[in-house]
Amino acid sequence: MNRLLQHWVTEQAQRRPDATAVRGDGRRLTYAELDGQSTRLARLLTEAGCRPGDRVALLTRKSPTALVAIFAIYKAEAIYVPLDPASPSARLQKILASCGCRWMLAGGNVGAVLTEIVQQPRWRDELSIGWLDTERPYEIPVAFTLNDLSVYSAEPRDYQSCATDPAHILFTSGSTGEPKGVVISHANGVHCAEWARKYFSVNTTDRLSCHPPLPFDMSFMDILTAFAAGAELHLVSPEVSVMPNGPAEFIRESAVTQWFSVPAVLTYMAQYDRVRQDDFPALKRVLWAGDVLPTPTLMYWMKRLPHATFTNLYGPTETTIVSSVYTVPACPDDPRVPVPIGVACEGEELLVLDEAMRPMQAGEIGEIHIGGAGVAAGYWGQPALTEAVFVPDPRDATLRLYKTGDLGKVGEDGLVYILGRRDSQIKCRGYRIELAEIEAALHTIRELTESAVVALPSERFEGSVICCAYSAVSLADVNPVMLRRELSRMIPSYMLPSQWMALPSLPTNANGKVDRRMLRQAFAEQLQSPAPAARETVNTAAGSSGPGTAARSMMFLDQFLIGVMTYALHA
Repeated sequence: MNRLLQHWVTEQAQRRPDATAVRGDGRRLTYAELDGQSTRLARLLTEAGCRPGDRVALLTRKSPTALVAIFAIYKAEAIYVPLDPASPSARLQKILASCGCRWMLAGGNVGAVLTEIVQQPRWRDELSIGWLDTERPYEIPVAFTLNDLSVYSAEPRDYQSCATDPAHILFTSGSTGEPKGVVISHANGVHCAEWARKYFSVNTTDRLSCHPPLPFDMSFMDILTAFAAGAELHLVSPEVSVMPNGPAEFIRESAVTQWFSVPAVLTYMAQYDRVRQDDFPALKRVLWAGDVLPTPTLMYWMKRLPHATFTNLYGPTETTIVSSVYTVPACPDDPRVPVPIGVACEGEELLVLDEAMRPMQAGEIGEIHIGGAGVAAGYWGQPALTEAVFVPDPRDATLRLYKTGDLGKVGEDGLVYILGRRDSQIKCRGYRIELAEIEAALHTIRELTESAVVALPSERFEGSVICCAYSAVSLADVNPVMLRRELSRMIPSYMLPSQWMALPSLPTNANGKVDRRMLRQAFAEQLQSPAPAARETVNTAAGSSGPGTAARSMMFLDQFLIGVMTYALHA
């Protein structure tokens, strides 16, 4: 069957038109309203000149209107490209250029960053903007507004698209300093949502949270699973997660039956003890992905919510959100025991292979490879990069495996365990980050003579601590406050280092390269030393060629709070 993502919304509207599809921002849309409004917007887009296969960017905060826009793009048979309104305009322009966007749907409080984009001659001439509000924005030329929708029909459309056609392009951090766009097909998304609907037995009585930001691939599982099942989708606003009690109050008041987030949020609530015994009576399932959930945090939650199930999900963006699953059978009794990523989802395959693509024996460490229905088409416009990581299956060259870069092993229990990364890519606060992209941005700051970025594993919520060592002609003129300000113009806030070290020069190894092992050791010592939660000065290492005597750097705010707030403000 040629199943497309937009079919679910239309089918639910025909079956249960008055049922709630989505709640958020104090608004409620029924399935009939979501279907009708998205069809009208799709017709408007098409008449304005949007063609099948065109890439359409979406720049707005998470809201019911954003959901209308997403499904309008699908219904216009175009390709959805989510943009993060909190990202610097320079990075957004790289994404627009990478996928050749001619169209953008935008709305809400995005005027400042959108103005920076359209001030550039290229985008002023090439980019057509549809404004997701009834009032035209000041000084931003737009092709249409929502006021223009009423004259278009809400009758279902016929589609020429195939299930293998791209549905959306999700941009992740790139090792060259350039974002890379993962091409996800309708078939990839349908498989993921149908698997989740069946595995978790989601039905029309369910209320699913949508906590992640729209550009984050986890949001698609919430959205698509809810609509595949005819359930209610409850959008979690950025403000909810800023204070420790916010998520708990949201779960209670909305009575969601399924909560899905990065482990940071669960750890945040546990550290501030915001979950009562037998709390959230409507909550049936707690899901997490994107990082390792510390076992003590899992124990905290399971002891307080014996009525809920707890599931660890694993899967890179390149394999459509979820590739493996582990539902915890009972509350662990040892906080030192790691939580596995489990076994492959139905229709997926999880392999631990050596460098020659041979299977590793139980207990041996290798690289995790993923095959099956979730494997994406590759990276948009980057055939060499696609070929490097989407490789032929040695058992059948007509099939492909994705090289995750994650190290893992199969335990004696038959479950797969994650053991770290092969390269400089890390997971921090649920985001996948290439440290090289941060370094590429640092290299553009003229006051710096050298800089290097390393990451340290953390047992706290963030997964990894991003650390930056630097030197400058005049260290008196350079400080972390200034560097963070300059970096924030080029990279998203979740990529900003949280630990800093100023050095006369960076240490080198025998090959003359920056000695990152020595830097990691120095930062580890720095993190272990007592320090106040907020320090506004940086001491530099005087008279030292390496970090053995490196002085301690500033810590801007408590690491826990700043991480969760960063994630929340991108939702």
